[in-house]
Amino acid sequence: MNSIKNGFFLCMLSLLWCLVDSGISIDAFSHSHSLNTECVMKPPQSSETQGLLQFSRSVEADSSEEWKIDGNGAIREMAQRIQLHQGNIYCFSAWVKLREGNDKKVGVVFRTENGRLVHGGEVRANQGCWTLLKGGIVPDFSGPVDIFFESENREAKISANNVLLKQFSKDEWKLKQDQLIEKIRKNKVRFEVTYQNRTAVKGAVISLKQTKSSFLLGCGMNFRILQSQGYRKWFASRFKITSFTNEMKWYATEKARGQENYTVADAMLKFAEDNGILVRGHTVLWDNPRMQPSWVKKINDPEDVMNVTLNRINSVMTRYKGKLTGWDVVNENLHWDYFEKMLGENASSRFYNLASKIDPDVRLFVNEYNTIENSKEFTATPIKVKKKMEEILAYSGNKNIKGAIGVQGHFGPTQPNLAYIRSALDTLGSLGFPIWLTELDMPKCPNQAKYMEDILREAYSHPAVKGIIIFGGPEVSGFDKLTLADKNFNNTEMGDVIDKLLKEWQQKSSEIRTIFTADSDNEEEEISLLHGHYNVNVSHPWIENLSTSFSLEVTKEMDQQQVVRVGLNA
Repeated sequence: MNSIKNGFFLCMLSLLWCLVDSGISIDAFSHSHSLNTECVMKPPQSSETQGLLQFSRSVEADSSEEWKIDGNGAIREMAQRIQLHQGNIYCFSAWVKLREGNDKKVGVVFRTENGRLVHGGEVRANQGCWTLLKGGIVPDFSGPVDIFFESENREAKISANNVLLKQFSKDEWKLKQDQLIEKIRKNKVRFEVTYQNRTAVKGAVISLKQTKSSFLLGCGMNFRILQSQGYRKWFASRFKITSFTNEMKWYATEKARGQENYTVADAMLKFAEDNGILVRGHTVLWDNPRMQPSWVKKINDPEDVMNVTLNRINSVMTRYKGKLTGWDVVNENLHWDYFEKMLGENASSRFYNLASKIDPDVRLFVNEYNTIENSKEFTATPIKVKKKMEEILAYSGNKNIKGAIGVQGHFGPTQPNLAYIRSALDTLGSLGFPIWLTELDMPKCPNQAKYMEDILREAYSHPAVKGIIIFGGPEVSGFDKLTLADKNFNNTEMGDVIDKLLKEWQQKSSEIRTIFTADSDNEEEEISLLHGHYNVNVSHPWIENLSTSFSLEVTKEMDQQQVVRVGLNA
């Protein structure tokens, strides 16, 4: 349960600045031992004094004094309207519970004057204990909104406590992101350099060069990379992780039954390995009935479907065992259920079980779309993706599999709801598993580069997100949404954004000195370093051949201030 404990703790850390104070302190969750801690018997008292909307006492969704009940009984309306302003970000939080029933969705909805509904976030609520509902809105308008609680149960009776809506300017939001990045992506490292007799070396010169970053911003890759030297050069000069778009999929590697052909996938993998590029596997199986090999679609006998499916899992996972960083085991198994219909409701769980036995060291992903990018989604909401992973883990033998969450991130050409994205990542992150944005893209639009940068920075500033893979490339790659370079491999505006972030999220090579010396204007004996691997060289300030070199890994598991002791021997 340590991963669950740590994941919940980290998500509450990320949330504190956004939903700021529903009475939570980080320490309140530092001793959590299970996901049950998300439901508390008494909601913490809020000390927040500023907010556009505030109820610090309990209100009830069917109370005529505080709430209006919509005609169909499904949505309860707060009696107070709130004025929103375009350009700001609004975070909503409330502790909610049901007075009858358990495990029902409770969400927050914002209704504009013209009747448009903006879904702001949701949780699973229960009777007798309180759960924190988080979310928000980034309005593309200025004007009033009515705020609702809604439930999938038409008769639900909802109580709410510590209801809060807080406004942030974009500059304030960016400042909070940067502050959080300092906490979750960096550690302070202090160097102590001594002679063999333990006396300090004054002014020792310490040179640091990052060789590998713990956080990876990667890019999808397709077969066209084998056909273009320019594409290969462009890719290898930038990215350290990739995912193939189609080339590892079943319909690409076994077009006819029993005739497997991994030639293209093998060649792409060799290019990646030759250039130090990690590969994330996509996908072992796909639950969409339309995406099965044509010959599989013709099989009506469930036993035969099981035979060919088991052969597929064994074939592809054994072939690439130890060569990949992760696998989408059953892609999009909330939106689709081909294998469940053919083989039974536990089909996905059984396949994850087999996958973990074939390659126990690889991360096994649940990978879905519309989980963070579309708040109106009903099928693969954050709470449903989380529940799907919990179902997989609950299956016999799956308790200790190395799980992971993949959120594809196929955003529409509109302003992203950053407050909703953060609340969605909080929900997913409470499992304690790493989250990856796996197929991030957006159709072309006037503000594409700006919107994409907003999404990328939001993900990077969340502690549960461990990496991002965008689906884009140069013009020759054929990616028609995110074109990063023209036919001559000159950057587009979107390409400039990606290159800027690649540089920003890589630690600059640094040189520091252990103590202040007369010929140095600055005292530098401590440095804040991004998590990752480093080559370190320590040299004497005056004795030319007195030096030492070593490797250093800076991780989030280190103390917030790590002391590195270095001995220089004459």
